[in-house]
Amino acid sequence: MSIKVIIAGFKGKMGQAAYNMVTEDPALELVGLLDPLTPEKEVAGVPVFNQKEDLSGVEADVWVDFTTPKVAYENTRFALEQGFAPVVGTTGFTSDEIKGLVEFSRQKELGGLIAPNFAVGAVLLMQFATQAAKYFPDVEIIELHHDQKKDAPSGTAIKTAELISKVRPQKHQGAMDEKELLKGARGAEMDGMRIHSVRLPGLVAHQEVIFGGQGEGLTLRHDSYDRKSFMTGVNLGIKEVVKKKELVYGLEYLL
Repeated sequence: MSIKVIIAGFKGKMGQAAYNMVTEDPALELVGLLDPLTPEKEVAGVPVFNQKEDLSGVEADVWVDFTTPKVAYENTRFALEQGFAPVVGTTGFTSDEIKGLVEFSRQKELGGLIAPNFAVGAVLLMQFATQAAKYFPDVEIIELHHDQKKDAPSGTAIKTAELISKVRPQKHQGAMDEKELLKGARGAEMDGMRIHSVRLPGLVAHQEVIFGGQGEGLTLRHDSYDRKSFMTGVNLGIKEVVKKKELVYGLEYLL
């Protein structure tokens, strides 16, 4: 029996990649599309909606969300209210919002996934960085994305820093009396680490985690050159959340 899927934000680049992935997988069935501005009423026989509330009567198993940080939280909560297991690639959630959605999913006994990054290589980079941080507490993160990305730093960079913080000894990095001659030159600070965001046309999604030690350095890097790199994780997420009873934050919990 196929898994019935709704895609919110299907007109965006990630939404289009998700559309192609779902329609090409015989185990998945696309039953609804959401975009607030499109005049289309259907695409290849699949109904298109402008308001999420109009999807309340649609029979679906999974809600895939590639919208914007402005509406992602409301969309995810709506999906859970309707009994759709959310698979969310939109970033910009606060820690309190994630905690609240996890608690709500438990009440509804619904699986779900919020993933800062769906590329398997990016998830592996986070795990490798967590291992390295035990031995190299001096670390800086550089994330690079296309110039249309609306949030900074990226959800992947924040998630990486959160994982590192769990194992990294607390310390101040750099000179105690350092002074920024230009505001922001040292990047954002998170638990003593620094995160730098680059936004340029031509980029897709890239991240470096740079460690420094006595007389040595270690650099971990992941590059997504095409949005197809995320679809393996999205496909996995769709097929796994229908088996779960709780929303998780991070693809690593489903690997």
